[in-house]
Amino acid sequence: MDWELLSFILRSKRRKEVILALNTPKTPSEIASKIKVSVSHVSRTLNEFTKKGLVRCKTPQAKIGRVYVLTDKGKDILKHLKK
Repeated sequence: MDWELLSFILRSKRRKEVILALNTPKTPSEIASKIKVSVSHVSRTLNEFTKKGLVRCKTPQAKIGRVYVLTDKGKDILKHLKK
């Protein structure tokens, strides 16, 4: 378990909501409508998560409707958040 990453997620309500919404593959707009924040907030958060190795874009060539999934690291964090 990466405690620094867990701390990073827990420091922001938005980050926690985004990672919890990614229990299944979703697009940024699906996440935004589910947690009721702007798509730009979700996109910024997904970018942070990608850099930290928590999520991976399954459709990087798509301009619109990119699909994001949790990596093993992200799933580990999600498991701890759901406890």
